Amino acid sequence: MSPPADDAKAHPKSGDALTDMDAAAGNADVGEFHLWDPHKAAKDVEVGDFYFKRQNYRGAEDRYREALVYKNNDATATFHLAVCLEKMDRPDEALEEYESYMKILPHGPEAEKAKKAIDRLKRTSANAGPAK
Repeated sequence: MSPPADDAKAHPKSGDALTDMDAAAGNADVGEFHLWDPHKAAKDVEVGDFYFKRQNYRGAEDRYREALVYKNNDATATFHLAVCLEKMDRPDEALEEYESYMKILPHGPEAEKAKKAIDRLKRTSANAGPAK
C-alpha cells in the first residue's frame, strides 16, 4: 500500500511530523506517559478502603498506589496510603506520604491528623536514635 499520488503536493510538510516524533522519542526529558483518570483513581481508593477495613493492608497499599498512578496528586489516596503504611510498621514511608498530603492539601480535611502523625513519627524516629 502506498500513499496517494498527490500526497507530497497536498501535504508538503507531513514528513516533518515523523521526524519530530523520532527526535522526541530520543529526548531524555520526556518521561513515561500515564493516563489521567480520576474516576479510576476514585474506584481504586474505594477498593483500597474495602481492603483496609478488612485489615488487608498489603491489598489496600496496592490499590492506593494504583490510584496515584491515575491521579498522582490525589490527597485522599495519599493520606490513606500513609495510614496504611503506618499500620504495616513502615514509618519512614508513612512519614513521606503524610508530608506529601500536607503539600497537596495543607488545610484539607485530614490536615490535623496528618500533622499529628508527622509529629508522632518524627518523635518516634528521634527517640529510636541511630542503629547500633
